[in-house]
Amino acid sequence: MQRSNRLFTTVVLAGFRRNAKRATTQALLASNNNYPVYNAVQSKSTYVNNHSFHSHAKNNKLRIKKVLIVTKLTRYEFEMLRHPNLDKNQLEEKVKNRGTDYDSLMYYHNLHKTVERKVVDSFTQMGVEVKVVNRITINKELLQWTDLIVPVGGDGTFLLAASRATPFFVENSVPIVGFNSDPLRSEGRLMLPKQYTSDVNDAVKKIIKGEFDWMHRSRVRITLLKFNGDTPIPFDLHEFNPAPVEHKELIVSEPTLLDQINGGAFYPGKKTKATKRMLPYLALNEVFIGETLSARVSHLHIRPNTTQKITKTKSSGLCVSTGTGSTSWHTSINRLSKKNVEDLLNILKNGSKLDLNGLNAEAISEIYNQQLVFEPDDPRLCYSIREQICVGVWPNPKGFESRDFAQNLYVKSRCFDASLVIDGTICYPFNDGTKAFLEVLPEDALLTMKIVD
Repeated sequence: MQRSNRLFTTVVLAGFRRNAKRATTQALLASNNNYPVYNAVQSKSTYVNNHSFHSHAKNNKLRIKKVLIVTKLTRYEFEMLRHPNLDKNQLEEKVKNRGTDYDSLMYYHNLHKTVERKVVDSFTQMGVEVKVVNRITINKELLQWTDLIVPVGGDGTFLLAASRATPFFVENSVPIVGFNSDPLRSEGRLMLPKQYTSDVNDAVKKIIKGEFDWMHRSRVRITLLKFNGDTPIPFDLHEFNPAPVEHKELIVSEPTLLDQINGGAFYPGKKTKATKRMLPYLALNEVFIGETLSARVSHLHIRPNTTQKITKTKSSGLCVSTGTGSTSWHTSINRLSKKNVEDLLNILKNGSKLDLNGLNAEAISEIYNQQLVFEPDDPRLCYSIREQICVGVWPNPKGFESRDFAQNLYVKSRCFDASLVIDGTICYPFNDGTKAFLEVLPEDALLTMKIVD
């Protein structure tokens, strides 16, 4: 996925939080009693390298009575929140004075709102009750209220919705299907094909009629392992303020005792009873662990399930990806450029008698990069250590691969000021001594739709 919506990682002015609580948009049209029904399509698991992923989707009928549209918070709306005391004319003047292209800002705001209105109108015309929220107004009650979650925006908006569609917020699986509101600038790999941006009615009719296939995307569950019951406080990187992520409510699980197998493996020789606490957010793309200041070296202890040894590493951070996220940061970290391949071929030419003149460096790099991608429902994690230091005593022990698959992963921090970041937005402190267990479970899979053409 493209790592979109990173716009909001800038520091927000002091007045932002005071105006963060905006009322959820009211339903645009009251629902009637003739609710459409669709039959859930039988799902088949994808097989990747002999690994099958068991779907948790239900095959019973699901009535779409209520739809929650999670809409992108546009840059213009963001500026309004940053400057709540300015009227529209004053805001325009302020934005222009600092050099921002105000006309472009408004153009893309209106472009997004046009698609948003189309999606709202299409569902209400089918007799479905609709409510609209954004990253500020989304909350647990509305997630439990809806039958279907519909992100409208880019992949960042989809990730926002997916991170909330977890058992901590929603008791039963709620399907997600999204519309790309700006297909010319946004890749929108998680959204419906771009053709449905201009033909929203067709997509909505197919969803209501059940003309789609289920698609399941693995997600990463993160459990913090500790010797105390301290409550971890998450932050939203898109806001960069000390308010809890849920903006009004902090969702945490009660700590439970760490089981003997995991405890004995990760706390050898410890007699004190340790606790574990599952984080309420599941990672659809990836989990990143590393120093908050990127210039600092990230010192981590890592143990995949493929080995009993804990490896001490120094690097620029650890990225643990799902199949969905393998097209995003995972590929960016591990890809080979044409120049890389050309350099390797030149070395081979100079050091051997092989005739390599007919080899195409660009084609080789493309094939290599394509092989980095794996299926969205693959039950494995793929960890990538960014710029792993491989000189002197590091890593310890030697020979630890900087990229590999694993069923689960233990990570211990030896960092100074580090973070564990879920899908580039939800951030937990992860400083010296903090330990985490990352895994993929079938019941955590995200239920999405693929429209049948």
